[in-house]
Amino acid sequence: MSRQPMNKQKEIVRGVKFVLFSISAGAIEFASFALLDWLTPWPYWPKYLIALVLSVIWNFTLNREFTFRSAGNIPVAMLKVALFYAVFTPISTILGNDLVESCGWNDFLVTILNMAVNLVTEYLYDRFFVFGKTIDTNKKAKSAESAENDTKPTSYT
Repeated sequence: MSRQPMNKQKEIVRGVKFVLFSISAGAIEFASFALLDWLTPWPYWPKYLIALVLSVIWNFTLNREFTFRSAGNIPVAMLKVALFYAVFTPISTILGNDLVESCGWNDFLVTILNMAVNLVTEYLYDRFFVFGKTIDTNKKAKSAESAENDTKPTSYT
């Protein structure tokens, strides 16, 4: 499949959708983290990892279907996302744990900072690497494109 040219309006809508779905994933991550913080005596890192995994699954599912509207190979896309998190997770976990345990930073503040960095870096990674060649290829996108073409005026020459 070839890359489609970027349409500024579509990209803005795509970015807004990604942010909104990421906010919902962030709510899941934050609520999971808070629940684990309240219910367990665990240190920062296991609470963060569990909450992160839950939010990643949620975010991947919604963004693949509605933001990037990709019909691409799901296992391949999940593997690419897993590669992102194979780098992001250890870095954010180790640095986050160090800020909380060694520097005395508030663990919720560190979690929010990690979430903000994750939002920006994952959008770019998903947009250009995970879904770049398969954007707008699922049934929803094809249906919307067909409807859009049906409403365009026909020029007669």
